[in-house]
Amino acid sequence: MASESAAQLNSCYVTLSRLKSLLRLLSYLHEKLLQLRVHRGKLLIINTVPLLMFVLAGLFSPGPNVVMLTTSGARFGFRATIPHLLGVPIGTGILAAGSAFGLSTLLLTLPALKLLFQTGAAFWILWLAWQTATAGRSAKTKDHGAPFTFGQAILFQAINPKLWAITLVASAGFGIGLTPHQEALRLFVVFAIINLGVCLFWTTIGHFLSDFLRSAKVWRIFMTMMAAFMASTVLLIFF
Repeated sequence: MASESAAQLNSCYVTLSRLKSLLRLLSYLHEKLLQLRVHRGKLLIINTVPLLMFVLAGLFSPGPNVVMLTTSGARFGFRATIPHLLGVPIGTGILAAGSAFGLSTLLLTLPALKLLFQTGAAFWILWLAWQTATAGRSAKTKDHGAPFTFGQAILFQAINPKLWAITLVASAGFGIGLTPHQEALRLFVVFAIINLGVCLFWTTIGHFLSDFLRSAKVWRIFMTMMAAFMASTVLLIFF
């Protein structure tokens, strides 16, 4: 009996020793996994910096969104333009995410679809430019127009030629080996966050410009310039 008890105790001791060894191994592997995740996270941030710089430069420079938000801030004020400036980053992020799955490339490889897109985009932008040029001629004149809604701002990104070009370059030239779903999420976050800051900046500029646009002459010059800038972006569609 004593020998059997001793054997059982020895067996329990061996089992506990093995469990402790297994727990130490699991703890070691968990620690290494956390270190690997932190390392990969740092690499992801480091490798995303060039993308951030490219997107900031591309979105901040004059284009349809910049012109429209600056004009809307001047015509309707900052508060009325909020749905517009919130819709632009979301639409931008969606289009950028789509480029991770080859959406931009697909458009370029289908000539008929590309021509349809180019024609529709050109007409819509030219119509918006005309609306801008014929807006109320002074801050005291009643403006019968209305700022973009949240949904309209999102939809407009689908025909924004500048944005298509930027998202195509971003997805093709700044990939870091992620899966399409991970890359789509990365592009959505980068484009949406950066464009939110860009939209806030240009809407604020337009809002404060309204104080200097009191006379009909100055207002006419400003709106004509904005309309001309907007109309000139049509060239980006075909070249």
